[in-house]
Amino acid sequence: MIAPVRWAGDRMLLLDQTRLPAEEVTRECRRWEEVADAIRTLVVRGAPAIGVAAAFGVVLAARASAAATADGLLADLETAIKGLAATRPTAVNLFWALERMRRVAHELAARGAPPDALRARLAREAEAILAEDLAANRALGAHGAALVPPGARILTHCNAGALATAGYGTALGVIRTAHAQGKVALVWVDETRPVLQGARLTAWECAREGIPHRLVADAAAGALMARGLVDLVITGADRIAANGDTANKIGTYALAVLARHHGVPFYVAAPWSTIDPTLPSGREIPIEERDPAEVRALGGRPVAPAESPAYNPAFDVTPAELITAIVTERGVVRPPYRFGPAATPGDPAPAPAGR
Repeated sequence: MIAPVRWAGDRMLLLDQTRLPAEEVTRECRRWEEVADAIRTLVVRGAPAIGVAAAFGVVLAARASAAATADGLLADLETAIKGLAATRPTAVNLFWALERMRRVAHELAARGAPPDALRARLAREAEAILAEDLAANRALGAHGAALVPPGARILTHCNAGALATAGYGTALGVIRTAHAQGKVALVWVDETRPVLQGARLTAWECAREGIPHRLVADAAAGALMARGLVDLVITGADRIAANGDTANKIGTYALAVLARHHGVPFYVAAPWSTIDPTLPSGREIPIEERDPAEVRALGGRPVAPAESPAYNPAFDVTPAELITAIVTERGVVRPPYRFGPAATPGDPAPAPAGR
């Protein structure tokens, strides 16, 4: 199984996704600052994987702290949590995982637990977050596979596979499960400019697991749908607002518009932790803007004049009305989407799975 984030007892091991597909390199992180740098530079990426990595970043901060009191340890943890939270603004799983780790630490400290007990408990909590993400992705994959017809030709964007999670995948997890059931004829893999997560990562996962696929330029998606060569589109998500508006990799919105025009179902697959019921709509989702140099280059080689200005939003927001259904580990949720304040504990009730 592909394991992008692993805990080795005193350090975190990350599969360096900036080096794929050319080479598989493991990066060690022993300090929370190294985890923050890995998140910021896309060594680890994908909303669920970022959350898992950040949780272990808090564990590393706890291990590195020389504090002899619980209050001193909490202060050191707060510095790390704020630093990790500042790495990437869009993926809500990052903030969800950090808040969960903060809450555990404060609850134990309030009960008088000593620093060493806090450190041990935080390690167990991070390991639980990793295990829960794996289980959620497998459940999500099973729910989503029920939406896939036999002989399906599926288009996906960016990488929402094992590399983007604790190790199974959201959108690609659905595809992986459907493939195991013999239902996948072909996966169309968008290259996903400017960082090429589809070409470098999703195609790598498909090739590694024997999933039939074909890589296409992002601009080819509309032509494929017009020719009747796509049966459904499925993507991941970095944040889902209370009304179902969904932030995902730049280019997702355009795919949803094309899918609606051509009558192709458009599905979003994400764990429940990606839902942010505190935001009424996608208008409130912060959109990360990355280095314009990423747009002026392809695979590290310049493709535009260095003096040409570039705009590089990492994500866009797909309006809820363009989304056929949202697949979660709790089931398939269909419109109208109403993820209220109680969404994290269990609202709304998922609708029965079905195409």
